Amino acid sequence: MRGIDHINLRAPSDLIERLRRFYIDIVGLHEGPRPSFRSGSRGYWLYAGEEPVMHLSVSVEGDAQAQPTGWFNHVAFACTDLDAARARLDTAGLPYLIDVVDELNQVQLFLHDPAGTGVELNFSGAKLNTRVSR
Repeated sequence: MRGIDHINLRAPSDLIERLRRFYIDIVGLHEGPRPSFRSGSRGYWLYAGEEPVMHLSVSVEGDAQAQPTGWFNHVAFACTDLDAARARLDTAGLPYLIDVVDELNQVQLFLHDPAGTGVELNFSGAKLNTRVSR
């Protein structure tokens, strides 16, 4: 085992487009190369730096229902520039919670993507004067 390779979200095309914009515009991932698959699947690969960490797959007709996730709670991203991230969230009018983890010297933002998936943005070394939630 070397680590997590990627996260895959499968949804109808209109939701995939909203997710694509969210993970690019809000989280800060960028679209990158996606190989052709023999299955004919469509979608996007979103990258953090050089690594494709999120796959967005367009569901085929008849396969457009949310899947049970069990106890899955959220996905977390290591981020930089807390102030810029908060400005993007505030400009977009997206609600989020803030926590400060002193032991890790980390500020965490908690929010949900357009599909309802929990998202945690972690900012190591960032400073916040209060444990306010928005």
